[in-house]
Amino acid sequence: MATKQAFKRLTKEYKTLTETPPPYILARPNEDNILEWHYIITGPPDSPYSEGQYHGTLTFPTDYPYKPPAIRMITPNGRFKENTRLCLSMSDYHPDLWNPSWSVSTILTGLLSFMTGDEATTGSIVTTDSQKRQFAMNSVAFNNRQNTRFLMVFPDVVQKNWSEIKRREEEILKEKENGNNKNAKHSNDPILEASKEKVITLEEIMDPEDRIRAEQALAALQEEQKNKQLHKDTPHSSSIYYIVFAIFVFLLGLFMK
Repeated sequence: MATKQAFKRLTKEYKTLTETPPPYILARPNEDNILEWHYIITGPPDSPYSEGQYHGTLTFPTDYPYKPPAIRMITPNGRFKENTRLCLSMSDYHPDLWNPSWSVSTILTGLLSFMTGDEATTGSIVTTDSQKRQFAMNSVAFNNRQNTRFLMVFPDVVQKNWSEIKRREEEILKEKENGNNKNAKHSNDPILEASKEKVITLEEIMDPEDRIRAEQALAALQEEQKNKQLHKDTPHSSSIYYIVFAIFVFLLGLFMK
């Protein structure tokens, strides 16, 4: 149970957060336990967390503000392990660094700053920006469909999330339809499809029967090309023959005179 001072301090901080919330941050206490706070960090647009919605908890000690809270993140995010105490300067990992003047707003602003960096700590993980973006795209659906505590603490946000989930699913469906139409258009172009085929040699054909058929087809093709070339050369050779014969007759006539 919270001390009178802790209760008073946290109540005041909740009022301040409601009136002037920090950018990308929403936080509120559990209605049944003021020492258990839940927060939502919205991913900044200029980061791999853009459009992400990250739910976590702050668990305050009974003698807050003289000791720091435990900090956890529940939504999969690509930066921190889920449901794991995080080692930060303003968390219960470092009570010696804690400053009683710090508030919930200070803690969550510091958490957001650390999240968008790449410094390692206990509870952090390493992923690519692409993986972080994928976690961000899945975060809203995770919170609404798999995160029970989120549903209990943020019922107003849940309603907005359903609209967002529907919008994203429609976008994905539209992208798939456009991709299928594009692929269908390309598949109707025989020249384009033929250009994608990989050319292989006879040595790369593993099946003996297939290799024999390929050799026969190649031999037939070569014979056909040879015949075409022969037919092409024949008129030219005949012309030379007739010219030579005409010259021979002409010379023979001269000698006979």
